[in-house]
Amino acid sequence: MAEFVGAIDQGTTSTRFMIFDHGGNEIARHQLEHEQILPRAGWVEHDPIEIWERTRAVLQSTLNKANLQASDLAALGITNQRETTVVWNRRTGRPYYNAIVWQDTRTDRIASALDRDGRGDVIRRRTGLPPATYFAGGKIQWILENVDGVREAAERGEAVFGTTDSWLLWNLTGGPGGGVHVTDVTNASRTMLMDLETLDWDDELLSFFGIPRAMLPEIRPSASPDPYGVTRPNGPLGGAVPLTAALGDQQAATVGQVCFEPGQAKNTYGTGNFLLLNTGTTPVRSSHGLLTTVCYKFGDHDPVYALEGSIAVTGSAVQWLRDQLGIISGASQSESLARQVEDNGGVYFVPAFSGLFAPHWRSDARGAIVGLSRYNTNAHLARATLESICYQTRDVVDAMQKDSGVSLDVLKVDGGVTANELCMQIQADILGVPVSRPVVAETTALGAAYGAGLAVGFWKSTDELTANWNEDRRWEPRWTVEQRESGHAGWRKAVTRTLDWVDVD
Repeated sequence: MAEFVGAIDQGTTSTRFMIFDHGGNEIARHQLEHEQILPRAGWVEHDPIEIWERTRAVLQSTLNKANLQASDLAALGITNQRETTVVWNRRTGRPYYNAIVWQDTRTDRIASALDRDGRGDVIRRRTGLPPATYFAGGKIQWILENVDGVREAAERGEAVFGTTDSWLLWNLTGGPGGGVHVTDVTNASRTMLMDLETLDWDDELLSFFGIPRAMLPEIRPSASPDPYGVTRPNGPLGGAVPLTAALGDQQAATVGQVCFEPGQAKNTYGTGNFLLLNTGTTPVRSSHGLLTTVCYKFGDHDPVYALEGSIAVTGSAVQWLRDQLGIISGASQSESLARQVEDNGGVYFVPAFSGLFAPHWRSDARGAIVGLSRYNTNAHLARATLESICYQTRDVVDAMQKDSGVSLDVLKVDGGVTANELCMQIQADILGVPVSRPVVAETTALGAAYGAGLAVGFWKSTDELTANWNEDRRWEPRWTVEQRESGHAGWRKAVTRTLDWVDVD
């Protein structure tokens, strides 16, 4: 058997390809950013063609770096930004419109209308999701209603929808020349269109959004020994490799963090933050603002579900300090700047750029910096930005405990922001529990590789994967209970200042 497994990680700001060996060790990687298109306030788009070109480039570059070829890969997995919506022509392969990104808020009136007439309750019950701008269903509806010719093309069966996993799978397996149109249960569970119990598209939900069923991909397991397809020999890998796994990025990170037992949780710190708690083979319905979602489904085994707390803006708040305010030159500088002060100096920053996601679900919220005095400096703002990441996580952990009855003993963390050691210390302080980072921090790509490898027998069982996991660093909480509760009370007060800022009725 081939000695390696590959994983495409198509994220919000970049696309990377990583190759892993049997021990879960990284062999090689290459990563390229793509443009963030911001046509107007609240709108966030990507160019699907650029994403496909970046994917081709990272596949070729990684193989070249490692001096490997397609035959060295036992299987290929894909993980992706989940709710980002692409609609394209299946005959030509051309997108009808830019991809509408999960952060985009243009569908706020669509989401509000669903709640006003009672359809929102049906969506919550069937999908485990609240009506929100976050999810793909409203984005598809917006394209159908606002881009000339798309609805007619959809009725003819020419216009098809997919999240970026489907877009890449279709292109990798031939595109207009026979590409497969599939997705997996984790990505499908983020559309507001799939029934959590049947794991199939729901005709009544489709009718809420006016979406023709013919647009939608076939829903498959997250990992399957029966491949979705194989890469084309004339494609970027230069050979035929079975595509055997697809997982939304946060579910992939949960697999990469080997959270295979009910009660195990991980938090990924990327553009946003995503905390998932494995709840086993029975969906746990949230009454505290969390999402009920599919965690993974391996082959013929029962699906495993999760409670998820999705936070829209965390790492991207640090990017905002860099790109929009110019007070840091790189993300790593946020740590050195924040270390210049002992605390936030009374400043709280609530980065509700896309409204507030879990557990609030307020699309009327907008970002606010509160508590400023002339005493405050850019170091206090940098510190408040790191604290905002950690306080938002605290809000989700509190909601998760209320829903599940599970108290965290330790929080497993991964993603780019975990390189910021001050931020991870603040996280332990604000939560009051230890924070643990694994040796392989890129657990999203690793989870996709694990899924692909399990499907073809590269790994025999999840026990092998659990044995691969090793801790790199642990942060213990240092704050007193009084510090912790006083700080959180200030945060909650700051959150109230962001609400009712824009009209979404």
